[in-house]
Amino acid sequence: MINIGVIGCGSISRARHIPEYAENEKVNLTAFCDVVLSRAEEQVETHGGKAYEDYKELLANPDIDAVSVCTPNYLHAEITMDALKAGKHVLCEKPMGVTVDEMDRMIEVEKESGRQLMIAHNQRLIKEHQVAREWIDQDKLGKIYSFRTSFGHPGPDDWSVDGKDSWFFKEEEAIMGAMGDLGVHKADVIRYILNEEFNQVAGFITTEAKHFSTVDDNAVCILRSESNVIGTLHASWSYNGKEDNSTIIYAENGILELLNDDDYPFIFTSKEGEVVKENYGGIQTNDGDGQSLSSHVIDTFVDALERDERVPMTAEDVKKSVEIILNAFKSNETDQIITVK
Repeated sequence: MINIGVIGCGSISRARHIPEYAENEKVNLTAFCDVVLSRAEEQVETHGGKAYEDYKELLANPDIDAVSVCTPNYLHAEITMDALKAGKHVLCEKPMGVTVDEMDRMIEVEKESGRQLMIAHNQRLIKEHQVAREWIDQDKLGKIYSFRTSFGHPGPDDWSVDGKDSWFFKEEEAIMGAMGDLGVHKADVIRYILNEEFNQVAGFITTEAKHFSTVDDNAVCILRSESNVIGTLHASWSYNGKEDNSTIIYAENGILELLNDDDYPFIFTSKEGEVVKENYGGIQTNDGDGQSLSSHVIDTFVDALERDERVPMTAEDVKKSVEIILNAFKSNETDQIITVK
């Protein structure tokens, strides 16, 4: 059994980490920590274990094998590094870090610790995305020309435990808004699906929808890959209607639509007009019926530790996804296309 501590008992912990750990037979939920102690105590009432207000006291508990870091963005790196130094494996929420320097330090500390660090990028674990990568690797689509990948919803003000007062909207704690919440997911998944890197980034980023916020809520980015595939990445907290979490690949042999249809989240339309429709399970959401679907992140993390195997979504790899987002901000600030050498 793996003894787990959860640091941060806000929305993502309640919706994903804690219930999915609770359902995993290989896990003991041992400790919960939150600066609002009552939130940790609430979880102890349900799952047992011990409540902490100071995460360093939790890390000092020798019985804890691994932790989930589910705190505001600006604390991800600090707490992750402290946990690794304390001999704990770490599952860190995205974005992994908010600067290149701190991500580099996280990677170095992981190497020195002998522990494992995994970043919670669930979109790589969605079957539709995995099959899309397989199709591209097998050259079923032919030459890839362009893409559009988008993640938008009305924003965290409706589901965050603190509503409009949430850290999500405070620059000093979130550092970035929709781009850190949603954009980094799409940067990561398009890298994963295409299995290549992007060497040019242009970003157009605004705050138009959340007037009470000090972070971005809308972004459109233009990306160019090493093999000259071009496309757009959208991240938004202003999709005030149906959520969009789709990716569309335009290729020599046809068009591949991912998570663009509720009934068939995998649709390939060939240039001859033939249509392949599949439903491999789609993507989980944090509301409604989708709540019952596993994100696969917790089980994947636990299985890797249980088998003493390397975790997927490593810090070295995910750092490149965050760098796309950081370069988009740099582009927006300088009115220049950022070229990565």
